Amino acid sequence: MRTRTLAPSRPTAPAATARTAAPVRTRTLADGSKAEIYRLGAEHYRARIVGRGAVLATMETARTDAGLDANDMFVVLTLGGEVHSWLGGGHTGPGTFRLAGGWTAKVTKTGELRYRAQIIGNDGSVDGTLEANQQDAGLDANGVHVVLSAGGVISAHE
Repeated sequence: MRTRTLAPSRPTAPAATARTAAPVRTRTLADGSKAEIYRLGAEHYRARIVGRGAVLATMETARTDAGLDANDMFVVLTLGGEVHSWLGGGHTGPGTFRLAGGWTAKVTKTGELRYRAQIIGNDGSVDGTLEANQQDAGLDANGVHVVLSAGGVISAHE
């Protein structure tokens, strides 16, 4: 039996993070700011919202799409790393509201800075739920992007 000697391994560089790595893409948002999108893993992305040279907000997917209400500019970051943004169209809950794409949202307050939105389809069934638990939430509902803020504002855009 022959014994083989392995060469010592070379030290490897630490894994790239969103702070050190280059974005995989940059998108211009509805208000003219930019979203720098970083891939952190499979279905795991971070977007840094940058305007006038400063980071205004950061959002990250964590097993779900992410959403942000940035002073009436709504942003969704999907699990696939796509960013969608639009201005206006917010409804303040609690209440029931018609949304883009024919969806209806029933928004209820569940606590301080906590709201839930049931996304209801044309047949009256609940097809999805958003939970804003002291942090905005978002989702991609078959090409309709929905954001629910921790303040109870909901908006959607196709």
